[in-house]
Amino acid sequence: MNGAAKPVATTSGSPEAQPAPEVKPLPGAENAGKPGYYTVKPGDTLIRIALDNGQNWRDLAKWNGIDNANRIEVGQVLRVVTPSVDAAAVSARPVTSAKVESRPLDGKPPAASAPAATTAAASAPTATPPAAAGAEDEPPWGWPAAGAVAAGFDEVKNKGLVFTGKAGDPVLAAADGRVVYAGSGLRGYGNLVIIKHNTTYLTAYAHNQSLLVKEDQAVRKGQKIAEMGSSDADQVKLHFEVRKQGKPIDPAKLLPSR
Repeated sequence: MNGAAKPVATTSGSPEAQPAPEVKPLPGAENAGKPGYYTVKPGDTLIRIALDNGQNWRDLAKWNGIDNANRIEVGQVLRVVTPSVDAAAVSARPVTSAKVESRPLDGKPPAASAPAATTAAASAPTATPPAAAGAEDEPPWGWPAAGAVAAGFDEVKNKGLVFTGKAGDPVLAAADGRVVYAGSGLRGYGNLVIIKHNTTYLTAYAHNQSLLVKEDQAVRKGQKIAEMGSSDADQVKLHFEVRKQGKPIDPAKLLPSR
């Protein structure tokens, strides 16, 4: 007889099976795949989802009962159209290009009289909210910067226009609207301003060194909203996007001749 321990048998002869833990469905799972809803993917943020769907991120939080915008889960399904409209009808509506002829970008700065108008517009940050109710109205567009265009629109590589300039150069609102985001929470954009012009159009202004507007502030076309910089970029520049129903479109087809 030796001192080795002998295995102890259980009274039942086999371990008792444990019940599988209950897996709770993620919020909104019942709407997965439906028009007007979006399933969260790895790396998504509420700000990114809002930009890609032409919405204010605060509205997305409200529509989906989200208390902390920094806590969304992969697989969670979010409503991305206002509850007052038929999600299927909105999603079925085609996104068409603006009916404006494309014109070459010559890189010339605006006429000398433009800065004076800009200065006057910038002195009215408390402007009354623009008429954003007209969903299909085409805003009267203006140039967001005076510098040359260094890179044109490309659906894959560059979803907007890139303007050159010096640190501190003015960045201007391209049309009347309301600021729906001002911050640095969207990777790759640096200090960013997003303006909603109506239920169809958003514009985005990235890589600024300083932001001069706050969220929910009404702005006018030509108003100085930021100063050009190099935040989250390798050089001083302005990356400018126009989004129609969340889809990037070529700003060169909208901007007036210089």
